[in-house]
This record gives sequence, C-alpha cells and structure tokens, in this order.
Amino acid sequence: MNHSASTPTRSLAGTGLLAALAASLCCITPLLAIVGGLGGVASTFAWLEPLRPYLIALTVGVLGFAWYQQLRPAPGADDDCGCPVPGNPSLMQSRGFLASVTVLAGLLLAFPYYSARFYPSAAPKPVAAVRAAPVWQTSSYRIGGMTCEACARHVEHAVQQVPGVQRVRVSYDQGTAQVRFDSKVTPVAQVEKAINGTGYLVLNPTTAH
Repeated sequence: MNHSASTPTRSLAGTGLLAALAASLCCITPLLAIVGGLGGVASTFAWLEPLRPYLIALTVGVLGFAWYQQLRPAPGADDDCGCPVPGNPSLMQSRGFLASVTVLAGLLLAFPYYSARFYPSAAPKPVAAVRAAPVWQTSSYRIGGMTCEACARHVEHAVQQVPGVQRVRVSYDQGTAQVRFDSKVTPVAQVEKAINGTGYLVLNPTTAH
C-alpha cells in the first residue's frame, strides 16, 4: 500500500473540511443554540465572520490540491519496466472518500445561504381574549453582532417566546428588529433582555410608538 499517497490525501481532506466548518461556524452556532437551548452561545463564533473569505479560499485551495494529487498520473505509470502495480487504495485515500469530503465541505460553505430554512417561522401570535384591552406598541432596535440570516432567525425565535409579544421582524441586512408587543404584559426592558440573551446586543433601542 502506498502510505506516502494516503497520508497527504487524508491530511488535506481533513484540513479542507475543518476550514469549511470554521468558515460557517458563525452561522451554525445559532441553530445549535436553539436545539440545545443555549441562547447565549449563539454569537460565540461571530468573530470568525471577517475571516470567512480567507477560510473559503483555504478550503478551495487545499481540496483542489488534494484532487490534483489524486488525479495526476502516478510516477512511472507509463514505463514498461514491469514494476509491480500498487494494490487498491485504502478508503481514506480513495477518490470516493475525497469526493464525499468535497461535497460535505461545499454544504458547510453554503450553509449561511440556506440555514434560515431550519428555523421555525416567527408567525404573529393570535390575540387572546382578555378583559382589559391590550396596549400595543412597537419598538425598533439596532442589533450588533449578526453575521447571517441564521442570526436573525435566532433573534426572532427568542423574542417570539416572550409573553405578550405578537410580532417580531428582524433584518440581518439592516441590523434591526421591530417588535410589536402588549406593554401591559411585557415591559420594554424584557424584550431587550430577550435579544441580549441570544448573544447579539441591542445597540440603541429607539423610542416606542
């Protein structure tokens, strides 16, 4: 078995997969935070977002070189010297293994673009029949630390759980959130606390109206 070929392929595939995971970890963590009920860890890896282009380039470069190693002709393959031909490659050095790693890395790199589909929709809550009429107000917030749509869906999910909140709209592009809630049930500070509890911070809550 050709161990000199096996080790580079295995190492390059592992490096490429880790780089792809790191490139999208800032958007994977919010989903894991909801699944695990650990809202405060959602923004733990937000610092990786500025490094994402470099991590993507590293992933493509490493896996590209791994494929070059796989597809290039073996030394002496065209010689008629009667040398023994190496046996079948091991699983870790096979093209099938490298193809699987490449597909998985591609899915990880693309995760920020489809991650929002995994979050429950923040549909408006029905207004419950109560004796006293609700006093609706809408507050707008600027939120720092969001790096992709997954972050916005995480904030929406967290605020939607607050009693008295009827509607939540969070925009990742604008870095804002609009929350409509019953001020008789929910203080403004409680909404802000729910947002901060996700790990993304309210920068300047505006005046309610």
